[in-house]
Amino acid sequence: MSSLDDLIGRAKMLLAEGHSPGQIADELSLSMETITWLLTQAKGTTAPKDVHIDWTAVSSQASLLEETALMLMNRYYQSRMDETTGSPAAEVIVGIALSGIPLATVIAVQEAAQLAIYHPSKQSQSEHPTGSISGNFASVNGQRCIIVDDVITSGNTMKEVVKYLKKHNATPVAIWVIFDKRGIKDIDGVPVYSLFKISRID
Repeated sequence: MSSLDDLIGRAKMLLAEGHSPGQIADELSLSMETITWLLTQAKGTTAPKDVHIDWTAVSSQASLLEETALMLMNRYYQSRMDETTGSPAAEVIVGIALSGIPLATVIAVQEAAQLAIYHPSKQSQSEHPTGSISGNFASVNGQRCIIVDDVITSGNTMKEVVKYLKKHNATPVAIWVIFDKRGIKDIDGVPVYSLFKISRID
């Protein structure tokens, strides 16, 4: 899927299937601004500058997902080779729903850490959306946490997660993503480790 018409069609199909705009943004790895434009195409407006990332060739294959998760771990540890503490990076790996969950699961197994799942506010369809940690997985209270997702698009979801963790007495120590579309070095003091930085050149 590369053409604008394909993205518009996919966004409208997902909306018709009951997905919220936030879920569509996650599904297509696009910003909320871009999704709003794709769904409305308001007259007199131009498409926002964004980059669509289609990584389904990897995300649909469990073995490739596992290798990608291991690459994220290696990226983090290689960048911190001078800091040998001998202790695990974190007690809890926080996967952001939806695409961060499979990556976080593999990483939690490798790190012998607990798994927490964060539901971002943009995926909520309530009148006053808020993000939350799933009660079916690990608690983050008082824990050192690594946040895992596939893509940073605007950085808003990551800011939300970092704020949530700090509010709940957790210590976010790092953010691991495959793709960083903004070239963000840190979010509220939490360093970002990405495999790929995506730049748009016009």
